[in-house]
Amino acid sequence: MDVDDGIQFAVVDGRRSSQRAGTAILADAVRAVDADLASEIEHTSDWRKRYIRPFAASVAAGARSSKDAVRIATDGLDSLHRHLTFVRGDQELRLDDAFGALAQPLFETEVIEGRGPRATELEVPYGGEVLRGDRLLEQLESWVGSGIVEPSARDALAEVIGNPQWLDVSDRWFAMLGASSEMGPLEPLCSWGANILAVDLPRSHLWDRISATAAAGSGTLHAPVRRREGGGLNERVGADLLTEGPEVATWLKSFEAPFTIGNYVYADGTSFVRLASGTDALIANLLGSRPDLSVAYLATPTDVFAVSEEIVHAARSRARGSVVAAPLRAVSRAKLYARNYPTLIDSEEGSRWGISDSLVPIQGPNYALSKSLQRWRALVSREDGILSSANVAPASKTASVTKNKMLAAAYRGAPAFGIEIFDPATTRVLMAALLVHDIRNQRAAAAPDVRMDHPYELFVQGAIHGGIWHLPYQARSVLPIGLIGGFLKRG
Repeated sequence: MDVDDGIQFAVVDGRRSSQRAGTAILADAVRAVDADLASEIEHTSDWRKRYIRPFAASVAAGARSSKDAVRIATDGLDSLHRHLTFVRGDQELRLDDAFGALAQPLFETEVIEGRGPRATELEVPYGGEVLRGDRLLEQLESWVGSGIVEPSARDALAEVIGNPQWLDVSDRWFAMLGASSEMGPLEPLCSWGANILAVDLPRSHLWDRISATAAAGSGTLHAPVRRREGGGLNERVGADLLTEGPEVATWLKSFEAPFTIGNYVYADGTSFVRLASGTDALIANLLGSRPDLSVAYLATPTDVFAVSEEIVHAARSRARGSVVAAPLRAVSRAKLYARNYPTLIDSEEGSRWGISDSLVPIQGPNYALSKSLQRWRALVSREDGILSSANVAPASKTASVTKNKMLAAAYRGAPAFGIEIFDPATTRVLMAALLVHDIRNQRAAAAPDVRMDHPYELFVQGAIHGGIWHLPYQARSVLPIGLIGGFLKRG
């Protein structure tokens, strides 16, 4: 394939621009519910520095009514598929059209059978221990008391603990896009006996890890292998979702069992938007052809969410003990220790929402757009009657974060503000257990027939945000203090 093959931003005025596509997609998403906000987005100069307010405002616009939230997500996804394209050779197709026009059987299947024992109860590695049973329940209560997890997450995990048979997922299939993700559930699902359809890049070090994880587990892993003569397995296994999405869709459709499509992909910069867009097009294509599928996402607390009035009150109550906040807020003209949740939004349905705007500037607008696309798809899928697991996972010390010196320092300084940064090993098991809860419990928020007053409840229920939602101060306004503390702590 040529260098330019695969998912690309559409050409506008002779060039492909991530900024132009990003502003157009967000503006199109909100246009029908807030034309003034759409115009503001389209006329925002220096988008890289000023993107945060428009993203926060788009979530606030959706909080005002259920129908507006759904309209924003639907229109945003429609715009996405207009502003990104799929290039192959001399063809350039609309993104979603490519998954029909270019579908072909490129991959065969390699099967790896697990040889390890099947785990029979929920075991969570944490703080040098392996927590289970009553000890795990105690830790969940402690996290709730510290504002690290929402009570609904504790309740969901307690149900998994109380129903250990749920963890026998030998009857379930999971398609994992980005199977080697540090935050993804590959390891725990394999230990619980799952059938995995693993998709990740054709890189030998990734597949060495994926294969070892599958072999140590008690399930069965299926991997896409290129149809060609010669070459070892590591030279033929894997697929690039940026350039081979249509062929991956064809491979996944060859499995008749119903499965949950988990989106765990990540890339840096503009590649994340391209990858997130192509993954969304693949998921949309699969959902359009199969009525028996479900979807799963991991949301991040360093994003924008509408949160419940109870969370707002809990955050405000935590401000009373600080003796430095008011002076620093005054001296910095509210740039430091700015009050979180200054106002509440009344929805048409009668609920009240606060806006948790915890976007981190150094992550950039491409990251914010990519995560918005995932939230939009989860919300729209549930509205369409599809089981949609979309749980907020805590900030964790993954390699993609710790390689950034600023983010690494911020994470080291975060505990001073009551934020807990998790080890990926802990996060993986907790989020995998929440996924199992969502597919086993017919009363879970993920289930499309469970009534919710507002679609945004999907992201609040079961959230493990690490304390970010309970901050009495806007996260960005204490980030400089956290950075200083983090750099000093390293020294």
